[in-house]
Amino acid sequence: MQQRPLGPRTVSAIGLGGMPMSIEGRPDEARSLETIHAALDAGVTLIDTADAYHLTAGEVGHNERLIAKALKAYGSGAADVLVATKGGHLRPGDGSWTQDGSPAHLLEAAKASAERLGGPIGLYYYHRPDPKVAYEDSIGALKQLLDEGTILLAGVSNASVEQIDIARGILGEKLVAVQNQFSPSHLSTLIEMEHCAEIGIAFLPWSPLGGIRGAGALGGRHSAFQDVADAHVVSPQQVALAWELALAPIVIPIPGASRPESIIDSAKAVDLVLTEADLAKLSA
Repeated sequence: MQQRPLGPRTVSAIGLGGMPMSIEGRPDEARSLETIHAALDAGVTLIDTADAYHLTAGEVGHNERLIAKALKAYGSGAADVLVATKGGHLRPGDGSWTQDGSPAHLLEAAKASAERLGGPIGLYYYHRPDPKVAYEDSIGALKQLLDEGTILLAGVSNASVEQIDIARGILGEKLVAVQNQFSPSHLSTLIEMEHCAEIGIAFLPWSPLGGIRGAGALGGRHSAFQDVADAHVVSPQQVALAWELALAPIVIPIPGASRPESIIDSAKAVDLVLTEADLAKLSA
């Protein structure tokens, strides 16, 4: 599989988003483990998770534990996998989402995530800005985690250009990634993608196919993607990921999956060659 730079490392050009395996509608554990192993078999070396990817209040870190179990079962073949997790976004267990960006919480959450994942965290994101806490203070907690060795690299998620620059000023070269929502249905973060390309850090679209509900309907909602898919005899989901990869060399989509077939199809996007005419049609 094609590789892309992520700070001092390289990872697969397509990652695996773990959220669908742990929230509402999630599959049983056996199918989740099979999905993660299918991703690894397909050459995926980046898996994205968060402590908030869980269903009930009493199972914080469900997805992190699931991924750790899958990697352990896979054996030495998982040695090159980079697991990225996040903190600062919470699920009380009633289906809602809240924020806690206080340094005390982030320090505690990261150490708990590291314990669940079995060692220092390869890449740790501040998950979502907390309006109650100064952004500099939250990023300062990431700096402390880096200095302590709890995390090796840092990122920010759901961040504006201004927030990216604040984080970069505090973290320097240890800030290697920005994870924002981006898809054919959500283009408003193109400005952050372009900024990441200018400063040379990775941009990872979350929900790159339009989210759990939107992914299956992508071709129906965006006829150009279906038309190009039909011409290449592939899925519109593959086309969307290949289009995102073509936007900038720092883009690494992380489609979520809860079935082996989904991530296997997504991984094939790195080999899909879109013509200039295809790209112009899709970008229009």
